[in-house]
Amino acid sequence: MNVNRMRRTTVALVAAAVLPLGLAACSSDDEDTSADSSDSQTSQEETTDEQPTEDTDEGMTDASAPFGPACAGVPADGAGSFNGMAQDPVATAASNNPELATLVTAVTAAGLGDTLNNSEALTVFAPVNDAFAQIPEADLTALLADEAALTDVLTYHVVGERLTPEDLANGEFETLQGGTVTTSGSGESFTVNDSASVVCGNVQTANATVYLIDSVLMP
Repeated sequence: MNVNRMRRTTVALVAAAVLPLGLAACSSDDEDTSADSSDSQTSQEETTDEQPTEDTDEGMTDASAPFGPACAGVPADGAGSFNGMAQDPVATAASNNPELATLVTAVTAAGLGDTLNNSEALTVFAPVNDAFAQIPEADLTALLADEAALTDVLTYHVVGERLTPEDLANGEFETLQGGTVTTSGSGESFTVNDSASVVCGNVQTANATVYLIDSVLMP
């Protein structure tokens, strides 16, 4: 065998040995690229899945919403509803709520409607109709006829600032009448002067926060 033939044979053998390695390397690169692409796609999908969704009102609890069993008796819409009451000052808002009809009669008899409507920030502990019904009829009639005594009783139900449910947990507040009311409780269960329970609380009007109570407070 001459030298040239030996060289050609050697080159052919080297090429034969190197070619499979090159093909394997290319195959490995293709697999790595495919794997990287798959991993990238998976990562993008996971990132998309983990992105927070926008909050909606559905199913959420509004901490500022009215609470209590008597809230079910408030109209769902119209001027006497919670949304409707929020648009009007407190005396006007109360006049649109059927649960407060007797209170509105008393406020009118005492001539306090404008005073309540024109105040900037109030909390009203508002006795519902059933609360007034607990007072003997003769006594209630006499009270409604005595403007000074009626004013004394009604202004005892009003505090000159807006109170949140948290404020009622263990509170003592001066009323427009000059006396003091005390409150206690937590969550959605509160009492006033240990004698009246809040049956629908945290009702908002344009200038007041209203807590409907099941008894009339006496100074």
